[in-house]
Amino acid sequence: MCGIAGFVSCAQLGPDARERVVSMRDVIAHRGPDEAGLHLDSRAALGHRRLSIVDLKTGQQPLSNEDGTIRVIFNGEIYNHADIRPELEARGHRYRTHSDTETIVHAYEEWGDDCVHRFRGMFAFAIWDSTRARLLLVRDRLGVKPLYWTRQRDLLLFGSEIKAILASGYVQPEARLGALPEYLATRSTSGDETLFNGIHRLPPGHRLVFEHGEVTITEYWDVPAGRTQKLRDGRDVVDQFQDLFTESVKLRLMSDVPLGVFLSGGLDSSAIAATMAGLVDQPIETFSVAFKQRAFSELTYAREVSTAIGANSHEVVIDDADYFGALPKLVWHEDEPIAHPSSVPLYFVSEMAKKFVTVVLTGEGSDELLAGYGRYPRILWNWRAGRLYDTAVPGHLRSAIAEKVVPMLPPKLARFAGRSFLGIDRSPESMVFDSFASVRLCEQRALLSGDFRNAVTASRAYGPSLAYFRTPPEGATLLDRILYADMKTYLVELLMKQDQMSMAASIESRVPFLDHKLVEFAASLPDSWKLKGLTTKRVLREAMKNVLPASILNRPKMGFPVPLGAWLRGGWNSVAADVLLDRQARERGITDPAAVEQLLRDHAAGRVNGTDRLWSLLNLELWFRTFIDKQGVQTLAPPQAVHTDAYSVA
Repeated sequence: MCGIAGFVSCAQLGPDARERVVSMRDVIAHRGPDEAGLHLDSRAALGHRRLSIVDLKTGQQPLSNEDGTIRVIFNGEIYNHADIRPELEARGHRYRTHSDTETIVHAYEEWGDDCVHRFRGMFAFAIWDSTRARLLLVRDRLGVKPLYWTRQRDLLLFGSEIKAILASGYVQPEARLGALPEYLATRSTSGDETLFNGIHRLPPGHRLVFEHGEVTITEYWDVPAGRTQKLRDGRDVVDQFQDLFTESVKLRLMSDVPLGVFLSGGLDSSAIAATMAGLVDQPIETFSVAFKQRAFSELTYAREVSTAIGANSHEVVIDDADYFGALPKLVWHEDEPIAHPSSVPLYFVSEMAKKFVTVVLTGEGSDELLAGYGRYPRILWNWRAGRLYDTAVPGHLRSAIAEKVVPMLPPKLARFAGRSFLGIDRSPESMVFDSFASVRLCEQRALLSGDFRNAVTASRAYGPSLAYFRTPPEGATLLDRILYADMKTYLVELLMKQDQMSMAASIESRVPFLDHKLVEFAASLPDSWKLKGLTTKRVLREAMKNVLPASILNRPKMGFPVPLGAWLRGGWNSVAADVLLDRQARERGITDPAAVEQLLRDHAAGRVNGTDRLWSLLNLELWFRTFIDKQGVQTLAPPQAVHTDAYSVA
């Protein structure tokens, strides 16, 4: 795991190029505290920060080919590099190191841009071909490793994190305010756009070439959604899945430094831990995190798994002061508002793990690949029931039920009915996306002010997600489309959470469920092997029947809950008010202060659950202050006694 940053130019670089690229490189030193590398020539400036994991003595970067005409900087791991090396050596390429990085250089010499098809791993790399004055940027198939870029006149700048691009001094941070509906509705932005104007992310499975002043982006791989393969029988399916999963875990044990696993006690991380334990000849290290509130702790399950596999278990327990104390710093690490409240405990478990290991395996990706979320069966049921309802009940009567009957039901029943076919129309925007929203469109319109309120439309909020939903070929099932859209949007943001929170503690995380060969197999399975009735991740459960205890196989999914709602009803409500209702926030003019005040009051009193709305608004304001206002990492003062004028918006 490392950090990369740099820029190339169509013309001669300026005299301050070294200073600028060093600033870009060193602002992400947390990604690679072990070593710093630099290459500078008349047209290119490449910076690298190294977290030493493979070939500790000779794997320094930037790394060149034999004559120095091609150089690479690389973040990630090529797990099959030792398999590719003999073929390249047989073709005359001479290696100077034992690192996977050097295989990228020689593979590019041999196969050009198509070298990426040979690689099995997680990667974001930049290749500078000085003879052709050509830059190639590549991001791995699923987007495990981040890569951002921007164009500034004759320059193409790139980096593992957005802050590296900003540190160049060539780019001034500016908010892309048109993205607010999507950010609030889905917790992040999708595709190649970020919340910064003009700064893009290279999408997963894509390559970018900058040559002769032109930027060309092409897709080299995609999830094969909607293309179901023919399978012999059930046992064959389970055996193939288990073999691919075991191979994926084994590949991710490639390391010259100690490894461990993040263990929640859920099915995904437990499957990885148990499989990993069977592949090594010594006890593995497991790392778990929980909150002091027992209802939000999965430690009992994590301990059960650790005991069953004979692991050395390590635990960290955090409270609200730890959580909110770290939040502003983690917004800086994330570069954008933090999407998921679970990002914060992930940072704390990463910090603990760093004391024992440098690499961890994690369970990200299984839910989106194998239909693991409880929302999936609910959506499918809602969609089918909605078809019957629309056929049987006239439109005017459906409208009357939604507008007059549903709101009159008891509160909990009204909330359920309002998100069912009784309260929403049968469309992907309403049933697939809005029902899973962080802040629903009606809630956005109530909270935002003026022009921002008027800009809230379904197309702006869900347009990018809907485009992915419609991508799988004709004949794809509804579940195929939902999973594909989630892998292109929600999963990509989860992977950024995993990358940036672990790298904040200078630790590498690897994701066995997202090996592309396993993904290709699982994506082409019939729906019934992913979701059957209310049984989620069916093929994984079948594969783990003789590996994990029944209590782990059959336990309900918790999804790492955070007691955020309770904290924001207590003393932290006033802290949120201090941020969301102060002069800076009001002058920004994005939200309606009176509406925010009312939300804070209603949430504190238990009249509404405003957790998602308050979380999104708080993170957005912290992000504005940190990056757009250039105020740096913020602080959240611990709760004080709530003053009578705490919510004044006069």
